Amino acid sequence: MESKGMKLYDSCEMLNWVGHFADLMEVSPEKIKMLNICGKQKNVLPTIETHKRVVIFADESHADLFYELWEGGYGDYDMWIGRGRCGDEEVDTCKVKEFMDKKIEEPLVIFIINENTREASRYGIRNEFFSRGSVNYVGHEIRAVIMNMLSCDVGDTICIVSGESIAIEAAITASEGTIIAVEPDERDMRSMQDNVSKFGVHNIEIISRVTEENMSKVPTPRLAFIVASKRLEEEISVLLKVNPKMQFIIYTLELDMVVNIKNIFSKYDIENTETLQIAVSKSDKRSVMVAQPSPWMISGVVSE
Repeated sequence: MESKGMKLYDSCEMLNWVGHFADLMEVSPEKIKMLNICGKQKNVLPTIETHKRVVIFADESHADLFYELWEGGYGDYDMWIGRGRCGDEEVDTCKVKEFMDKKIEEPLVIFIINENTREASRYGIRNEFFSRGSVNYVGHEIRAVIMNMLSCDVGDTICIVSGESIAIEAAITASEGTIIAVEPDERDMRSMQDNVSKFGVHNIEIISRVTEENMSKVPTPRLAFIVASKRLEEEISVLLKVNPKMQFIIYTLELDMVVNIKNIFSKYDIENTETLQIAVSKSDKRSVMVAQPSPWMISGVVSE
């Protein structure tokens, strides 16, 4: 069902509001990020994190948005709240924390300033920012390389098997797409759910296994990133039934598994393979260089 907010804010009205706040802040409208979440699930927190000025069009479908903003660490940020169609009404000025207990019961226009951020793509979120659950997260330097290999488009659909932190970063980048996070372990699934809530990403679909039934309930992925396990061949077989042109990136720390992956690729006519090993060393408190686990990534795509 279409929400009242979606009916209220057409393109002209949204542009009028953006222009209103641009004049108020004495900046060009192109310096303001516009986000319409009326009746939609959008990644609000990551958008604010990576943009200095954001105009949010919200309605009662996001009744607890102010609390979510406060819980996300934006309580001391300046916020302007407008009502109506064309941006010529008075707006309320406040801090996010002053509205944390208020629910949204009508269409609102919310303008938030985050002057301390850098408006740039960010790969390699540090591990301490993720939920401390059952997961041993890959080093953030290695994750930055993986994200580069994924080459996420804003509307991309990617399947990520047992890669919790990769799924979060991919969801932030592919903000208009869908990330399918496969978590066979119940504890890892809980950690994944905690991270989804913590980072405020709404475009992650969590499933327990790569099966034809589960994959039929989610969008078809372009690419699969898989942490190799004993289920690898079964997972590749199912994914190729879903998308015969699937691209694969397989992650492993085991040298023996590298050979096995290449054999599986050959069996399923996955060609154009490339094997990459990443080695990272970091200094400890005594300035002694300590080597980190050095994973292999084997990529490939089905031959034409």
